[in-house]
Amino acid sequence: MFTDSHCHLTFPELVASLPQIRQSMANAHVDRALCICTTLEEFADVHQLALRYDNFWASVGVHPDNEGVTEPTLDDLVQRGQLPRVVAIGETGLDYYRLGNRSVADMHWQRERFRTHIRAARQLRKPLVIHTRSASDDTLAILREEGENGSPGSAGGVFHCFTESQEVARQALDLGFYISFSGILTFKTAQDLRDVASWVPLDRLLIETDSPYLAPVPFRGKTNNPSYVPFVAQQLAALRSCSVETIGETTSANFSRLFSGVQS
Repeated sequence: MFTDSHCHLTFPELVASLPQIRQSMANAHVDRALCICTTLEEFADVHQLALRYDNFWASVGVHPDNEGVTEPTLDDLVQRGQLPRVVAIGETGLDYYRLGNRSVADMHWQRERFRTHIRAARQLRKPLVIHTRSASDDTLAILREEGENGSPGSAGGVFHCFTESQEVARQALDLGFYISFSGILTFKTAQDLRDVASWVPLDRLLIETDSPYLAPVPFRGKTNNPSYVPFVAQQLAALRSCSVETIGETTSANFSRLFSGVQS
């Protein structure tokens, strides 16, 4: 019934517990998960999960926050993106949250990395998994500059772990993107985000854990895992006055539609 559209099962907090996590997923009716890549160094491990388990899929990408790792070329992403069970490019995007002593101008390397991912996604016709934090204006502008406007030939994709305003959501939707919500939606301080989640069209919604991070209430502060994604669905169901089954089935159908090649 439920699909976790974004998790990091190769991270050390989760990898050693994978058999237990998979059993917990089955018990919670979480049928599928997209395993997200954040460096080229970890791609082989992420891809192996998708090859080993028939309800896992993989992405390929280098997270905008990651420095001191292999910088992806267009060929790096295209070659890996053509492998079996790789259904998305990312996670990619922009993150200006931890600038430190740097300026936004100093983050030119991040913007170029993002453009490389967009070009790979367009070449492969596979969707992007977008991370944006304190950088939504530049994120949207670069997508537009690279031709991501929802027209034929666009890669499209999802703004994952969405925490931005309704206006940012509207612009992302106008560009053809989906919006994914995480356990943050259940936090007491997240009323503005719940208002956005109430507004996003049902047929453009996804749910995720971003595990091992951002465990939803009542597990906040603990290590997150894909079996907790129904709690995000429950929050959305309450906001939209529908059943949790409706949210689970609809977001799973949306996942299948966005990530072609993934079975329902």
